[in-house]
Amino acid sequence: MTAAEANIRPATPGDLARVADIYAHYVTETVTTFEENVPPVAAWRERLDDLAERGLPFLVAQLGTEVVGYAYAGPWRPKPAYRHTVEDSVYLAPGWTGRGLGRALLQDLLSGCQRAEVRQVVAVIADTGDEASPVLHRRLGFVPAGRLVGVGRKHGRWIDTLLMQRDLAAAPGSAV
Repeated sequence: MTAAEANIRPATPGDLARVADIYAHYVTETVTTFEENVPPVAAWRERLDDLAERGLPFLVAQLGTEVVGYAYAGPWRPKPAYRHTVEDSVYLAPGWTGRGLGRALLQDLLSGCQRAEVRQVVAVIADTGDEASPVLHRRLGFVPAGRLVGVGRKHGRWIDTLLMQRDLAAAPGSAV
């Protein structure tokens, strides 16, 4: 199955156990996220509610009856002046990468951000040595914005983060 067959839609409370399960893999098995403890479903419910209240998108990719990935845009920083800047998060279930699902999710997420009047989208990407996420972001118009060296330590190693940024105001009315 490919992205063309996926239903990209807003997440619902019924999706959150699967979202939590997908994320748990990245928390326990990878350095992709700097999270070290698996958040419970209740924490995902709080996030869904918070993002909905802010008018920000939280999407899932569904193939058949299975949620195989998700993406959301959350606040970049807590200070009020940052309210038009968000950080994107895109995760796919193990075994579902390389099928265009990440691109479909991120593309729809950017469209949702435009509707929410977001101006800047920042990607904070753990430098794992895998180029998939930076390539995905570049293909959708993100540009390098910097590198933070050795800012995370997980699974016995120091990890850099790559910062990438997409200016949604750069081309008014352009399709994402």
